[in-house]
Amino acid sequence: EMLAQVYLIEKESGIKISNIVIMGMGEPLNNLDNIIKFLKLINDENGQTISLRNITISTCGIVEKISELASYNLPITLALSLHAPNNEVRKKIMPIANKYDLAKVMNAMAYYFEKTNRRITCEYTLIDGINSSISDAKELKHLFDTYFIKRHIDYNVNLIAINEIKENNFKAPSRIKIEEFRDYLLDSGVHVMIRRELGKDISGSCGQLRMSVK
Repeated sequence: EMLAQVYLIEKESGIKISNIVIMGMGEPLNNLDNIIKFLKLINDENGQTISLRNITISTCGIVEKISELASYNLPITLALSLHAPNNEVRKKIMPIANKYDLAKVMNAMAYYFEKTNRRITCEYTLIDGINSSISDAKELKHLFDTYFIKRHIDYNVNLIAINEIKENNFKAPSRIKIEEFRDYLLDSGVHVMIRRELGKDISGSCGQLRMSVK
């Protein structure tokens, strides 16, 4: 099914796909066996020959699966949906935090880098009044100091404003607040950038992706 998506998009668009991100509805690492099969097939010299270095897998932080993925030692990028500077805030927006403590998640991500030598990506969606204050930025800096910087883990952070949907009351911070959050982290030595928004018009951007049935 995953292969078919790539083939169909290429066929209908006429564009050669060179980069793939595995994310969306559902947790990719809970389907790890099929993910590994897909990676081998999409990279095969008799198939699409897409470089594994051009493939990113996103995870909400399934600790044991991160370690299992690391054991394959594949040159893919692993992206963590972080979205909070501590476990208590993370529980408010990500129920998975009730099962996997953030400290264990960060240690697993650090282990992934140490095993594969592939840079870690952390996705951080900014929600006004929840995780986007300068105080949150200071705590986030401390989090990276503790689990990445002291262990010389290569990482980067992508900031993106939450996309507002009818199912909850989450609001995006102002552009000024987003830039202040970024600037504090940059000045503190955190590798961070503001990611451009894509897919908002089709409810397919960060914080929106879900199935709509009429």
